[in-house]
Amino acid sequence: MSSFVGRAAELAAVGEAVTAGRVLTLAGPGGCGKTRLAIRACRAVADDWPDGVFWVGLEQEADERNVAHRVAEALDVLLPAGPDPLPVLTGALRERRLLIVLDNCEHVLDGAARVITAVLSQCPGIAVLATSRSRLGVAGERMWPVPPMALSDALELFLRRVGAGAPDVAAGGDVRVEARRVCDRLDRLPLALELAAGWAGTLSLAQIADALSTPFALLDGGVRTASFRQQTLEASMRWSHDLLDDDERALFRRLGVFAPGFDADAVTCLGALDGTGRGRLLKALRGLVDKSLVVADATGSVARYRMLGVVRAYALDRLEEAQEPEAVRDLHLDLYLSLTGRLAPLLETDRDAWRAQVGAAYPNVRAAIEWGLSRDDATRGRRLAAACAWLWHLEGRGAEGVRLLRLAVERGSGERTPLQAEVLAALALVTDTAEPGIEAYELARAARDLAAEAGAPAAGRLSRSLVALGQLAVGLEAAMEEARASMDDAVRAGDGFVADASEAFIGLIHVLADEYRDGIDRLEHALDGLRRRGDHGMASFALCWLALAAARSGAVRRAGGLAERAVATAEPLGSIHWIGTARGVLAEIRVLQGRPDEAAAALEPVERVVAAAGELPFITGWERVKAVLALQRGHPREAAAWCRREGRWQAEPSEEWLAPETRLVLAAALREAGDRADAERVLHALSGAVATREMPRIRAGVLDELALLVHPTDTDGALRLHHEALRIRIDHDLVLGLVASLESLALLSLRRGAARTSRPASSRAPRSAPVPISGSRRIRLCAFPARICGRGWRNRSCARPSSADAPWTCGRRPPTPPAHAGRAAAPSRAGRA
Repeated sequence: MSSFVGRAAELAAVGEAVTAGRVLTLAGPGGCGKTRLAIRACRAVADDWPDGVFWVGLEQEADERNVAHRVAEALDVLLPAGPDPLPVLTGALRERRLLIVLDNCEHVLDGAARVITAVLSQCPGIAVLATSRSRLGVAGERMWPVPPMALSDALELFLRRVGAGAPDVAAGGDVRVEARRVCDRLDRLPLALELAAGWAGTLSLAQIADALSTPFALLDGGVRTASFRQQTLEASMRWSHDLLDDDERALFRRLGVFAPGFDADAVTCLGALDGTGRGRLLKALRGLVDKSLVVADATGSVARYRMLGVVRAYALDRLEEAQEPEAVRDLHLDLYLSLTGRLAPLLETDRDAWRAQVGAAYPNVRAAIEWGLSRDDATRGRRLAAACAWLWHLEGRGAEGVRLLRLAVERGSGERTPLQAEVLAALALVTDTAEPGIEAYELARAARDLAAEAGAPAAGRLSRSLVALGQLAVGLEAAMEEARASMDDAVRAGDGFVADASEAFIGLIHVLADEYRDGIDRLEHALDGLRRRGDHGMASFALCWLALAAARSGAVRRAGGLAERAVATAEPLGSIHWIGTARGVLAEIRVLQGRPDEAAAALEPVERVVAAAGELPFITGWERVKAVLALQRGHPREAAAWCRREGRWQAEPSEEWLAPETRLVLAAALREAGDRADAERVLHALSGAVATREMPRIRAGVLDELALLVHPTDTDGALRLHHEALRIRIDHDLVLGLVASLESLALLSLRRGAARTSRPASSRAPRSAPVPISGSRRIRLCAFPARICGRGWRNRSCARPSSADAPWTCGRRPPTPPAHAGRAAAPSRAGRA
């Protein structure tokens, strides 16, 4: 931004008018200096706002529904996917005292008005300063029309700009006389003056002033009924455009199709329209920059360019006049399709670099996709949409990706082609993290089958890896079989990502089956490849499950470090799904470490978003984590409600569709709430579920919970259940559960001894038969442990002795299980998948 000139009176007035709880709108025609005045005013009042001044530029935003998202991005507020982000935004700002500036609101008036109304009605410490060409229509809005510059200020601005570009011209004898002619003819509008000054190195000031006579003459009479903007800036734009040479004029109108952020390579590709060479195009680009028609940002490693909104609109009008819009937009589509094709190898070698480069071009990529999908032949638009799947999958743009990919699938409806398989696989990938439910896996299965039929091997490998994830709803064995097949296919094809992702998923299955050593080996090996490729999403996933495996095998301290790494790995993605999942696992580890306050603190950054959202976003395992924390605080009914919320994504919510670990937490919550019959019902349903047989920790947890239910009435039966749970934990090295089992048995043995000394034998309860635990199929699980014991196991470890007579590391020996306890023991590892 060039230096600010004049406007002292305006600055003082605006500074006084900016107050908390109010919106001040700087209104006026395009080019009158609203934005620059707002910038300078913000600097002047910055010390009055302890939480800062935040600038939200809306010139690039074409969708009114996204205004809240732009505000959230500027304030670093994480928003969930959902129809109404405003409750989250206002919740995050309610206690803050800051100034928000919304610049260029005129094309998104309704969206800006909704955001301003919500913020000011619920956040008393917030002030809003807006710039717009028209009234926002917000209750309590104070309009402040930005006038043309005072003549002295206009002369100073014009001559400064002339002197910067052509110092010899600025030093001429009649310079102030001719400068005043220019200022008068341009109504002293800052943008128009700067556009005129850009020609000072080409024309004398007298020639510039003379050239302005024709446009202004055209605005006399009837044309004077046009708006103020059209009477001034339109004339200046027409004059500036007429003075361009042929190359500059052609490039100017064609650049109108580009969203902000294009680079020089994109410009030179326009030569394909008429054979103009790279050198001529770059020279023309420089001319447009020099004449302030294109704004250059050369601060990064690659210079990027944009047109001001009003300039771009004028360029598009000229493109229509030249009857070139379709040809140029088609070339624009081809350009960004080619870009994603060139960058595709980075998905295997450096996914961070791929995200950075595609993300920088994303406004143009999105515009190209929308244009391509609107064409009679939507093939190129569909290809480009499929190529962007990983950006939508990894970052916080999933909802937009699902919308565009669904349209791409619809445009290919009925096709049995490789492209349709690729688009289906892309939609399955994005849906997996953007929306809950089984749709992603149904899409993945359809993509896998179509890929095999049509000959799309890459889409087939990706979709098969997603099918494996969906197979968790069938069972661990089915999921393991599909994951191994997916990995084998990927290794043979040299598809490193799918191979590593499939291996990470195999590790997850081992962890769910309580085979921690195998799970850790798989996850660590997969993590090496994922980190080399810069894949933050899958690397965070692998770290989460590594943390859980480490904790459940007794290395709770190491698990905390792994969970912290998972959070740090997910945060650059800016996705509430990945960040929330990692923070949920960190909270779980903190609970296992006996640090519930730190567990709640781990959730807080996402909790602020979730608490204010109208609908809880999809975050894997979130409901169960919240339920366990509620139990820790002694609120079992709240815990039960959280558990049941996990099933809200189902068409017909049912406890049977909850993850087994969630059902176990639900049973504990119901028991602690005094709903013993409901708790017993949940436990018996879980004990008969097909998932339970192959999940030793779940089986042991069911037995422990059943024992706790019968403690008051059947001490001997409770002891047998606890013994059976202990036997399962011994057989599977479930370290954390071993200590809980030993303490439960010790406490219950003491209670039984006391009861036997105080009651006659005839009054004792009959022995209960052991509860069978059966089933052979498994369903998808997330993070939480089967049972969390709040007694003395914390900060200790208990390892299985090397022989039956060796002491346990915790200083105790387990009670001898009854002979019948072996009936519920898990099958040996040798017999597992």
